[in-house]
Amino acid sequence: MVTRFQTVAMGGTFDVIHAGHIALLNAAFSVSSNVIIGLSGDSLVSKKGKKLWHTYQQRLDALKSFLEKKFPEKSYVISPLDNDFGPAVLEKQVEALVVSEETSPQGERLNRMRKERGMPPVHVIVVPMVLASDGSRISSTRIRNSEIDPSGKLL
Repeated sequence: MVTRFQTVAMGGTFDVIHAGHIALLNAAFSVSSNVIIGLSGDSLVSKKGKKLWHTYQQRLDALKSFLEKKFPEKSYVISPLDNDFGPAVLEKQVEALVVSEETSPQGERLNRMRKERGMPPVHVIVVPMVLASDGSRISSTRIRNSEIDPSGKLL
């Protein structure tokens, strides 16, 4: 596949890696050979009121292991997120932001922040939500609630 962007950014909590995360990662790696993955820090998660199964270190280890298996030839950096944007705001080489339909408004916010800093806007790549077998979206919350498995199959 032809690389469209030098560097792209994306982010997530990755408490339980599921089909939605895989869709985001596939999209990011399909348009760039260099991906910055923001991983929500425990303080950001707490500030957003999320209840997780795993600590930052556990999520980082699981994400690294997953990436090594699924994307062994790809170049990426995992960066801790203490706010909604992380390095995508500060690094001029970031040309695109990969988001889900749910988080797509973040792209507009990011571009406003970049403009205030005299930086070029990023292209926002919106990945459709991945649906479970019941037609509702796959989410870590639904997995933690034992409604679905990480592939979206009803339990």
